[in-house]
Amino acid sequence: MRLAICIALLLLLRGALQLPWLQLIPALLIFYLGSGGWRFLRIFFKTVGRDLNAAKVLLTVKLNVRRHLHEGNTIPALFSQCVRKHPDKPALIFQATGTIWTFRQLDLFSNAVANYLQEQGFSAGDVVAIFMENRNEFVGFWLGMAKIGVEAALINSNLRLEALHHCFTVASTKAIVFGSEMAQAMNEVHAMLEKSVRLFCSGDWNLEKMPPGTVFLDPLLEKGSPLPPSTPQRDFTDKLFYIYTSGTTGMPKAAIVVHSRYYRMAALVYYGFRMRPDDVLYNCLPLYHSAGNIVGVGQCLLHGLTVVIRRKFSASGFWEDCIKFNCTIVQYIGEICRYLLNQPEQAAEQQHRVRMALGNGLRPVIWKQFTSRFGIPQVAEFYGATECNCSLGNFDNNVGSCGFNSQILPSVYPIRLVKVDKDTMELIRGPDGLCIPCRPGEPGQLVGRIVQQDPLRRFDGYLNKGATSKKTAQDVFRRGDMAYLTGDMLVMDEYGYIYFQDRTGDTFRWKGENVSTTEVEGTLSRILNMADVVVYGVEVPGAEGKAGMAAIADPKKSCDLDKFVKEMGKELPAYARPVFLRLLPEVNKTGTYKFQKTEMRKEGFNPRVVTDSLYLLDSRQGKYVPLDKEVFLRIQSGEQKL
Repeated sequence: MRLAICIALLLLLRGALQLPWLQLIPALLIFYLGSGGWRFLRIFFKTVGRDLNAAKVLLTVKLNVRRHLHEGNTIPALFSQCVRKHPDKPALIFQATGTIWTFRQLDLFSNAVANYLQEQGFSAGDVVAIFMENRNEFVGFWLGMAKIGVEAALINSNLRLEALHHCFTVASTKAIVFGSEMAQAMNEVHAMLEKSVRLFCSGDWNLEKMPPGTVFLDPLLEKGSPLPPSTPQRDFTDKLFYIYTSGTTGMPKAAIVVHSRYYRMAALVYYGFRMRPDDVLYNCLPLYHSAGNIVGVGQCLLHGLTVVIRRKFSASGFWEDCIKFNCTIVQYIGEICRYLLNQPEQAAEQQHRVRMALGNGLRPVIWKQFTSRFGIPQVAEFYGATECNCSLGNFDNNVGSCGFNSQILPSVYPIRLVKVDKDTMELIRGPDGLCIPCRPGEPGQLVGRIVQQDPLRRFDGYLNKGATSKKTAQDVFRRGDMAYLTGDMLVMDEYGYIYFQDRTGDTFRWKGENVSTTEVEGTLSRILNMADVVVYGVEVPGAEGKAGMAAIADPKKSCDLDKFVKEMGKELPAYARPVFLRLLPEVNKTGTYKFQKTEMRKEGFNPRVVTDSLYLLDSRQGKYVPLDKEVFLRIQSGEQKL
């Protein structure tokens, strides 16, 4: 735009002064650079290579999606192509037992699942829940269901009672396939289920521990037909399965994953981070989550990689596993990287062949420490959610960022950071009624324009229509459009690199300043030698905004608060230092290693409610003092100033 204006002005000048073209060109260049064009040129030359590579990735995935739509492909159909290419190559390896399934074996197992379910009367459109811990069979079950159009509901194995029952019922499940390790949880929820819901168990069978009416599935599958099942007509945009949100607030929501979305998420990672068919991927993430089951397992099903599945993440056994199975890519999410850093140094952490760490949630404050200590040349950090249409990827290994958007042609990938009200998190709109884009360095909520006809831009939402509507907004980029709201605050620099800041609602305002809980958590955790730290805002009577509170895992009761205050004072501004502390044995986390803040935020700093040790930052003394009932009452009455 600036260049066009400069050209127009100089053309007018040439006409008025009758300058020849050879004299006009230097004048044009000087005028353009003097008006700020030099900044665009600097950005152009620094980012053009990055942007061209990203454009190639997007075009590749887009053309592949278009081809799969035209050919009527599905995820099982694409998997069958991998089976034909290398039937005897290891597809899945279960770390706990060393069990290796080749692509042919995975295909035969999933065929047996599909044929058995068809014999039992299940058909396309029915929903069957899978409730078990990580193992090869988890993948085989949902893949077999997909072959006959049965939609799997992938249930968080940590859920119990009401939340578990909710997940079964919200998806209208006709049957539940559960691991024997989940028998107790199933017994607890059995009475709540509809009598028509059928139960199948896989694993170590013990009839006395099973809910009434449970069928032992394993021997039936061994006798079942391994031949390809009769498959119904399915489309690339049909439902594949449901993945539930972590449920950190309220009941979990069932996000719809269609075949094209599964492909898009896995393919963007594969091409964007330049994976190779001979890579071996170490997957210690839960398979009921999109990072584990799509970003991870998707590389096996769609691109022929070998994936090592671990039942649960183990910091102490992580690098030994990588050496044992010759892993070249490891997955992480949330706090996993910090847990690894918190382990004592061992020889195995430098003897592996890992060339890439793939995931999201690696905090910038420990980024370089993680890569240097473990000798990992590339961090493939990405941003995305199961249901979102505006994923990002750090394709060029830029420290700290979760992705980027082109500043040369920003409209090619229709995402944007938009201004929101810092207190209510409502979208701020300009005089034209549209959302206001953020400038470089200005935090905003990430949004992505919805185009339902485009598999790369569509938003499939949740089973709950109300939850779906809350994640969209109209008139965002232009009049009449629709956009997906991520609910996350990010910030972009002048080169288009984007950095995650916080979840909306997790930021809070104190002393006239916005406090990023993620940033404070990272700083405090580092001060406390990588201890688990959760930061949130709590309401204080008579005070504007919310006061910061930090819950710190201190199982040995060894936290030196005097030292902590001194170190904190060096690294955090006054408004960001937690006013309240809560020392507890352990901080609760979701199955994807995200901290659960909701209940702690509700409990606040009331010693009548909280049984853990509470402390108040006494600004006059410059130290934390015990917060008992007497101090609490003084705060409530306004006598105790913060």
